[in-house]
Amino acid sequence: MNIKSFENIYFIGIGGIGMSALAKYFHAQQKQVSGYDKTASAITTSLASLGIKIAFKDAIESIEAPYLNPEKTLVITTPAIPKTSTLLKTFKIRNFKVIKRAEALGLITNNTKCLAVGGTHGKTTTTSILGHLMFECDQKVTAFFGGISENYKSNLIQNGSAITVVEADEFDRSFLSLKPHLACITSIDADHLDIYGTKANLIDAFQAFSNLLPSSDKLFVHASVPIPGITYAVEAPADFTAVNVIIKNGGYVFDLKTPGQTIENLKFFMPGKHNLSNAVAALAMALACGCNPLKLSAALKSYKGVERRFSYKIKNDSFVFIDDYAHHPKEIDAVWEAVSEMYPQKKVTVVFQPHLYSRTLDFTEDFAVSLSKFDAVLLLDIYPAREAPIAGVTSDLLLQKITAQTKQLVKKSALVTAITSIGNPVLITMGAGDIGQEVEPLTKNLMYA
Repeated sequence: MNIKSFENIYFIGIGGIGMSALAKYFHAQQKQVSGYDKTASAITTSLASLGIKIAFKDAIESIEAPYLNPEKTLVITTPAIPKTSTLLKTFKIRNFKVIKRAEALGLITNNTKCLAVGGTHGKTTTTSILGHLMFECDQKVTAFFGGISENYKSNLIQNGSAITVVEADEFDRSFLSLKPHLACITSIDADHLDIYGTKANLIDAFQAFSNLLPSSDKLFVHASVPIPGITYAVEAPADFTAVNVIIKNGGYVFDLKTPGQTIENLKFFMPGKHNLSNAVAALAMALACGCNPLKLSAALKSYKGVERRFSYKIKNDSFVFIDDYAHHPKEIDAVWEAVSEMYPQKKVTVVFQPHLYSRTLDFTEDFAVSLSKFDAVLLLDIYPAREAPIAGVTSDLLLQKITAQTKQLVKKSALVTAITSIGNPVLITMGAGDIGQEVEPLTKNLMYA
């Protein structure tokens, strides 16, 4: 299929972080772009500012006349959209070409040098670091991010089309739609078991992803990943590894040891060894693309991060507020390690919103262990996303297993009161649901509390 043959692109779920990046891309390609989403958000507002019209009603009358021609309109959807969607069913009944977001990415990247970042954790940060490095090294790159880059205030970089940088999403086996030239796998931890059933099946899917590459020397893997490739790590044996790591001025200073050289005195201002590991992966891929080490050093130092990835909202001598997207026990552990490294003597309150009933059920014990490391735990109700409730699976089920001295269920409306009554000097909000919408109000209310 040739995307260029379509005049119009209609997105069902246009407000999603990945979908909105594609919408911006096609808008820049002079396509007519429109779409639907369930609710208005900062993302839909930013799309509307570009002149992209968005409907918030799942009904056929929401579709403007130019998009009702199946010969001229390509429809892009996402697994987050239920099969019962009126718009989705209407487009299919009327024989429109309907493809998933991952298929669209695959078509876009087909005629480019595709750099794909896979892994159960770290995709967005690694992709955004890599996209930033390539841009700063003057590469002709288009990069799609699963988050808003602090450097570009966008989830899309466009500086040419010779190279594309994309996240290789394992959910629903989406990453098998890509044709990567170079790839990395940051981690393979059990997740999306509602899709895969077992971790073994998940590993098989990542193996299938790695088989899409022209050869094994085009794959970079974290040293813990059980798939052959060029290895990377932090202060551990690997082909690419960060060594002589010290913390200075709120960031890392380190040397990068590669198979052919050692690049000294690199600076990276994102807390957490997991983020430093992501930086090593991005550096290795950028070096494989021929980027200059001196330019890479300057580019890495200027990297500012991604919204909701250990994002500082308040940072002063008496109070620190950090927001993070962590929604899996391993990600929570990584946040704990980062905050412990940066604030070793301070008590920490975490506000966590579980994401998905199935994930909460699959990892109840692991979530409890991870969250119990914090001094105080405030749990919101489970965010269901695409799922129907599962009997007996609630935030209270998780709360009962948490052993932190201070713990409670809390409604969003009572967050400020609960946080201030506990009074710990470090606060972290975590989760992949709509907890992100509470961050700015919390920031304003806590700034002067």
